[in-house]
This record gives sequence, structure tokens and C-alpha cells, in this order.
Amino acid sequence: MALPASTTIGFIGLGVMGQPMALNLARAGIPLVVWNRSSERCESLCAAGAKVASDPDGVFKNTNIVILMLANASVIDSVLGRDTPAFANRIEGKTIVHMGTTSPEYSLALEAVIRAAGGAYVEAPVSGSRKPAEEGQLVAMLAGQSDAIEKIQPILEPICPERFICGPVPNALLMKLSVNTFLITMVTGLAEAFHFAERHKLDVQQLQAILDAGPMASSVSRIKGQKLAAQDYDVQASISDVLMNNRLIFEKARNAKLASPLIDVCYSLYSETEELGHGGLDMAAIVRAIDARTDNI
Repeated sequence: MALPASTTIGFIGLGVMGQPMALNLARAGIPLVVWNRSSERCESLCAAGAKVASDPDGVFKNTNIVILMLANASVIDSVLGRDTPAFANRIEGKTIVHMGTTSPEYSLALEAVIRAAGGAYVEAPVSGSRKPAEEGQLVAMLAGQSDAIEKIQPILEPICPERFICGPVPNALLMKLSVNTFLITMVTGLAEAFHFAERHKLDVQQLQAILDAGPMASSVSRIKGQKLAAQDYDVQASISDVLMNNRLIFEKARNAKLASPLIDVCYSLYSETEELGHGGLDMAAIVRAIDARTDNI
């Protein structure tokens, strides 16, 4: 389904994930107006043909669909001007697409105020890290009213070729937290495997080759295995970002009175990794917390 000729897309938030996502939209020929707090993050978008707004108002005034890829709820509220007179002017007649990760409760409340202000809302968190974002291979989970979801489907095609409609808000974020429960525990187990092998003076490159050749291999295990073998922690999904996701899962499980034994252990380990000063490293650096525990035995 092609975009209507009058459609212009706003994109706010050009971080580790947002910048490559926006670049793929611009390179696909989608008319784009972007803004980011750090203006240097906009340079590559400008070179790719996007217009750069001087502030969030410049995005909302010149677009009818606005994608938000922002760090947390407080930043989203600030950009939208929530609880200020600017909010209704920015929102009325617009479709807001929330592609970051926040608590499901926050998203549900955000949908209510956006719809009350005359806007439409789609929850669209993604599964994937920087590399899939760069390759346009993220997986989107969508929730919201069917007409709003239908409107944004062609826009998401260049960044999320696989999209799953999960029902009403906040089901997409609940699904994202379910997916991340598996991701976080899997990468933690992989890091522990490399720690075990390294401390037994085994060839970790051989461990990686065996894992890659076996039935447990996946694109995630291959990427993170390479990082662990090389001790390369250049960020794709940071410790601090994963810890935030882990916290959301942990809190949602507690509030729902659900057992979450593996995610509870991961929560402790990611917290310890951040406390060791590694918050800006890739999530594979959780091995540093495991190393520290061993060194203190």
C-alpha cells in the first residue's frame, strides 16, 4: 500500500536505534522531518534528504504522522508538551507512533490523552538492536485502533518488514516485554557459557564455532558470541538500556504476582554491571559482572 501524496512523516529521537531507522526511511524516499536534542545526530539525515526541524514544534507543524523513538516516558512527555497548552496543538489531527519501550501502563495512559486531544495513537515497539536497525530488519509489534495501524503500515515497511498486530494498547508493549524476557536471559546464559569456558582455559573461538554450528544458534547468539569471544563491547544495545527493559519486566511481574526467577537474576547482574561503570557498553558486557562475582568467591 502506497503512502498518500500528502503524507509527511516526522521522526523524533535519533539515538543508537532511531538514527539508522530514520535513515532507512529517508533512503526509501519517505518525506521526513526530523529532530533530535543533539543536533549533530541530524547531519546524516540531512545528507539523506530529510528536513531538519529546529525544535519539536517544527516537526509537529509540518507532518501528519510523528514517530517517537525516545529513551523514556519523561522525554516523551517533554517532547509532546504533555500537561502544557502546547500539547493539544501538537497532537490534534496527528497520528503518534510510539516505537520506544516504556511501561505498558504509561502507554495506555498516553493513548487516552492523545485521543482526547483529537489525535490517533499506535504503539509500535520493535525487536532488534543497532545492527538489525541498520539493515532494516527490525520486527515490529503493533497495537491500537485498526485504522491508525493500517495508516502506518506502509511507513514501517523499510524498517520493519515483519510486523505483528497484537490487539489494543498496551498489548504490543506487553509482547515486547515477553520477547525481551527471552532475549535478556538468553544473552546472560551465553555470557556465562563464555565465562565458564574462559576460566577453564578453553578456546573461546572454538566455543563460538561449536555454538554457531549447533541447534541453538541464532542471529543473536552469533553476534553476541563474536563479541564475547573478542571482548568487543561496542554498543548495539547498551547495558543501561537493557537494564531499563529488565526493570520493566521485573516490575510488571511483581505487580501481576508472577514468578520470574530468571529475569530476577538477570536484573541483579545487569544492575551490578552498570554499577561497575559499564552502562554504556553492549549488553554482552554483562560478563563483567559474572567475572566480578567469580573474583570475589
